[in-house]
Amino acid sequence: MKFSLSYLLILAIVFTGCREASKSPEMAMAQETPPKTLLEKLADKHGFEHWNKVRRLQFTFNVDRGENHFERTWIWEPQTNTVTSITATDTLTFQRDQVDSLLLPTDAAFINDKYWFLAPYQWVWDQDSFTHEYEESAEAPISGEAAARLTIVYGNEGGYTPGDAYDFYFGKDSVLTEWVFRKGNQPEPSLAATWEKYQDEGGLLLSTHHQNADGSFKLYFTGVRVN
Repeated sequence: MKFSLSYLLILAIVFTGCREASKSPEMAMAQETPPKTLLEKLADKHGFEHWNKVRRLQFTFNVDRGENHFERTWIWEPQTNTVTSITATDTLTFQRDQVDSLLLPTDAAFINDKYWFLAPYQWVWDQDSFTHEYEESAEAPISGEAAARLTIVYGNEGGYTPGDAYDFYFGKDSVLTEWVFRKGNQPEPSLAATWEKYQDEGGLLLSTHHQNADGSFKLYFTGVRVN
Protein backbone atom coordinates (compact mmCIF):
# COMPACT_ATOMS: atom_id res chain seq x y z
CA MET A 1 0.00 0.00 0.00
CA LYS A 2 1.33 3.42 -0.93
CA PHE A 3 0.81 6.63 1.05
CA SER A 4 1.31 10.13 -0.17
CA LEU A 5 3.77 12.39 1.61
CA SER A 6 0.97 14.74 2.68
CA TYR A 7 -0.96 11.84 4.23
CA LEU A 8 2.09 10.74 6.27
CA LEU A 9 2.60 14.32 7.50
CA ILE A 10 -1.01 14.48 8.64
CA LEU A 11 -0.60 11.21 10.56
CA ALA A 12 2.54 12.52 12.23
CA ILE A 13 0.75 15.68 13.36
CA VAL A 14 -2.22 13.69 14.68
CA PHE A 15 -0.07 11.30 16.71
CA THR A 16 2.04 14.16 18.06
CA GLY A 17 -1.12 15.93 19.12
CA CYS A 18 -2.36 12.79 20.88
CA ARG A 19 0.89 12.48 22.80
CA GLU A 20 0.70 16.12 23.88
CA ALA A 21 -2.93 15.76 24.91
CA SER A 22 -2.10 12.69 26.96
CA LYS A 23 0.08 14.74 29.29
CA SER A 24 -1.70 15.54 32.52
CA PRO A 25 -1.87 19.16 33.80
CA GLU A 26 0.26 18.09 36.76
CA MET A 27 2.99 16.77 34.47
CA ALA A 28 2.90 19.92 32.37
CA MET A 29 3.15 22.11 35.45
CA ALA A 30 6.06 20.07 36.83
CA GLN A 31 7.90 20.53 33.56
CA GLU A 32 7.24 24.29 33.45
CA THR A 33 7.89 25.13 37.11
CA PRO A 34 11.58 25.25 38.08
CA PRO A 35 12.57 23.72 41.42
CA LYS A 36 12.54 26.12 44.35
CA THR A 37 15.79 27.59 45.61
CA LEU A 38 17.01 27.20 49.19
CA LEU A 39 15.95 30.78 49.93
CA GLU A 40 12.45 30.13 48.60
CA LYS A 41 12.13 26.93 50.63
CA LEU A 42 13.20 28.73 53.82
CA ALA A 43 10.77 31.57 53.10
CA ASP A 44 7.97 29.04 52.55
CA LYS A 45 8.60 27.67 56.04
CA HIS A 46 7.34 31.08 57.17
CA GLY A 47 4.27 31.07 54.89
CA PHE A 48 5.69 32.95 51.92
CA GLU A 49 3.71 30.80 49.47
CA HIS A 50 0.57 32.59 50.75
CA TRP A 51 1.92 36.11 50.24
CA ASN A 52 0.42 36.55 46.76
CA LYS A 53 -3.05 36.44 48.36
CA VAL A 54 -2.37 39.42 50.63
CA ARG A 55 -4.23 42.61 49.72
CA ARG A 56 -3.64 44.61 52.89
CA LEU A 57 -1.23 44.27 55.81
CA GLN A 58 -1.39 46.40 58.95
CA PHE A 59 0.98 46.34 61.93
CA THR A 60 2.29 48.56 64.71
CA PHE A 61 6.06 48.62 65.24
CA ASN A 62 6.97 49.03 68.94
CA VAL A 63 10.35 49.52 70.60
CA ASP A 64 11.00 49.53 74.37
CA ARG A 65 14.38 50.61 75.76
CA GLY A 66 14.07 50.69 79.51
CA GLU A 67 11.20 53.06 80.29
CA ASN A 68 11.26 54.64 76.84
CA HIS A 69 8.58 53.51 74.38
CA PHE A 70 8.26 54.28 70.69
CA GLU A 71 5.68 53.13 68.17
CA ARG A 72 4.39 53.74 64.65
CA THR A 73 1.72 52.01 62.60
CA TRP A 74 1.87 50.96 58.96
CA ILE A 75 -0.77 49.94 56.44
CA TRP A 76 0.65 48.37 53.29
CA GLU A 77 -1.30 47.38 50.19
CA PRO A 78 1.32 45.31 48.33
CA GLN A 79 -0.73 44.91 45.14
CA THR A 80 -0.46 48.66 44.49
CA ASN A 81 2.56 49.29 46.77
CA THR A 82 0.60 51.92 48.65
CA VAL A 83 1.85 52.69 52.16
CA THR A 84 0.19 54.62 54.97
CA SER A 85 2.28 55.80 57.92
CA ILE A 86 0.47 56.61 61.17
CA THR A 87 2.30 58.24 64.07
CA ALA A 88 1.21 60.22 67.13
CA THR A 89 1.54 63.44 65.16
CA ASP A 90 0.83 62.62 61.51
CA THR A 91 -0.78 60.31 58.95
CA LEU A 92 0.75 60.06 55.49
CA THR A 93 -0.13 57.91 52.46
CA PHE A 94 2.24 57.49 49.51
CA GLN A 95 3.14 55.26 46.59
CA ARG A 96 6.53 53.59 46.96
CA ASP A 97 7.36 54.09 43.28
CA GLN A 98 6.85 57.85 43.67
CA VAL A 99 9.10 58.58 46.66
CA ASP A 100 10.76 62.00 46.52
CA SER A 101 13.31 63.63 48.83
CA LEU A 102 10.60 64.70 51.29
CA LEU A 103 9.33 61.13 51.60
CA LEU A 104 12.74 59.46 51.94
CA PRO A 105 12.81 59.44 55.78
CA THR A 106 9.31 57.91 55.96
CA ASP A 107 10.09 55.34 53.27
CA ALA A 108 13.37 54.42 55.03
CA ALA A 109 11.44 53.89 58.28
CA PHE A 110 8.95 51.66 56.48
CA ILE A 111 11.76 49.56 54.95
CA ASN A 112 13.37 49.16 58.38
CA ASP A 113 10.16 48.15 60.16
CA LYS A 114 9.08 45.86 57.33
CA TYR A 115 12.44 44.11 57.42
CA TRP A 116 12.05 43.34 61.12
CA PHE A 117 8.56 41.99 60.42
CA LEU A 118 9.07 40.13 57.14
CA ALA A 119 12.78 39.28 56.93
CA PRO A 120 12.12 35.68 55.77
CA TYR A 121 10.24 37.08 52.77
CA GLN A 122 13.03 39.55 52.01
CA TRP A 123 15.25 36.53 51.28
CA VAL A 124 13.20 36.09 48.11
CA TRP A 125 12.46 39.74 47.34
CA ASP A 126 16.09 40.82 47.74
CA GLN A 127 17.91 37.76 46.45
CA ASP A 128 19.45 39.67 43.54
CA SER A 129 20.87 42.26 45.96
CA PHE A 130 22.99 40.08 48.25
CA THR A 131 25.31 37.10 48.42
CA HIS A 132 24.48 34.28 50.82
CA GLU A 133 26.00 31.26 52.53
CA TYR A 134 24.22 28.45 54.36
CA GLU A 135 25.74 26.29 57.10
CA GLU A 136 24.09 23.23 58.57
CA SER A 137 25.71 23.63 61.99
CA ALA A 138 26.47 26.78 63.96
CA GLU A 139 25.91 28.16 67.46
CA ALA A 140 23.02 30.54 68.01
CA PRO A 141 24.26 33.76 69.67
CA ILE A 142 21.68 34.09 72.47
CA SER A 143 20.54 30.57 73.34
CA GLY A 144 23.90 28.95 72.53
CA GLU A 145 22.02 26.07 70.92
CA ALA A 146 23.09 24.29 67.74
CA ALA A 147 21.36 25.78 64.72
CA ALA A 148 21.60 26.09 60.97
CA ARG A 149 22.78 29.53 59.86
CA LEU A 150 22.06 31.62 56.78
CA THR A 151 24.39 34.57 56.25
CA ILE A 152 23.54 37.25 53.74
CA VAL A 153 25.66 40.26 52.78
CA TYR A 154 24.12 43.10 50.82
CA GLY A 155 25.98 44.80 48.00
CA ASN A 156 27.77 48.09 48.52
CA GLU A 157 25.40 50.01 46.26
CA GLY A 158 21.67 50.66 46.42
CA GLY A 159 19.20 50.60 49.28
CA TYR A 160 19.24 52.64 52.47
CA THR A 161 21.95 50.61 54.24
CA PRO A 162 24.30 49.13 51.62
CA GLY A 163 26.93 46.62 52.68
CA ASP A 164 25.12 45.39 55.80
CA ALA A 165 25.14 41.71 56.80
CA TYR A 166 22.74 39.45 58.67
CA ASP A 167 23.17 36.02 60.26
CA PHE A 168 19.91 34.08 60.60
CA TYR A 169 19.66 31.05 62.92
CA PHE A 170 17.03 28.32 62.54
CA GLY A 171 15.44 25.67 64.74
CA LYS A 172 15.03 22.06 63.62
CA ASP A 173 11.83 23.01 61.78
CA SER A 174 13.76 25.60 59.70
CA VAL A 175 11.85 28.43 61.39
CA LEU A 176 13.90 31.49 62.34
CA THR A 177 14.72 31.72 66.07
CA GLU A 178 17.52 34.34 66.32
CA TRP A 179 19.42 36.77 64.15
CA VAL A 180 22.49 38.99 64.21
CA PHE A 181 22.77 42.31 62.41
CA ARG A 182 26.29 43.39 61.44
CA LYS A 183 26.52 46.95 60.15
CA GLY A 184 28.76 47.27 57.11
CA ASN A 185 29.58 43.54 57.32
CA GLN A 186 31.79 44.12 60.34
CA PRO A 187 32.88 40.92 62.15
CA GLU A 188 31.33 41.79 65.52
CA PRO A 189 27.54 41.92 66.00
CA SER A 190 25.82 45.30 66.01
CA LEU A 191 22.71 43.66 67.49
CA ALA A 192 21.59 40.11 68.30
CA ALA A 193 17.91 39.42 68.94
CA THR A 194 15.39 36.60 69.25
CA TRP A 195 12.60 35.76 66.83
CA GLU A 196 9.68 34.43 68.86
CA LYS A 197 5.94 34.56 69.62
CA TYR A 198 4.92 33.54 66.13
CA GLN A 199 1.37 34.13 64.90
CA ASP A 200 -0.32 32.46 61.94
CA GLU A 201 -2.14 35.18 60.02
CA GLY A 202 -3.86 33.84 56.92
CA GLY A 203 -1.08 31.31 56.43
CA LEU A 204 1.69 33.86 57.05
CA LEU A 205 3.91 32.76 59.94
CA LEU A 206 4.96 36.03 61.58
CA SER A 207 7.27 36.58 64.55
CA THR A 208 5.82 39.32 66.76
CA HIS A 209 8.53 39.65 69.41
CA HIS A 210 12.29 40.27 69.43
CA GLN A 211 14.64 41.07 72.28
CA ASN A 212 18.34 41.07 73.09
CA ALA A 213 20.05 38.73 75.55
CA ASP A 214 19.36 40.73 78.73
CA GLY A 215 15.93 42.03 77.71
CA SER A 216 16.97 45.71 77.85
CA PHE A 217 15.87 46.07 74.22
CA LYS A 218 12.48 44.79 73.05
CA LEU A 219 10.98 45.21 69.61
CA TYR A 220 7.53 43.81 69.02
CA PHE A 221 4.46 44.05 66.80
CA THR A 222 0.86 44.67 67.78
CA GLY A 223 -2.35 45.30 65.86
CA VAL A 224 -1.43 42.78 63.17
CA ARG A 225 -4.14 42.44 60.53
CA VAL A 226 -3.89 40.59 57.22
CA ASN A 227 -6.52 40.79 54.48
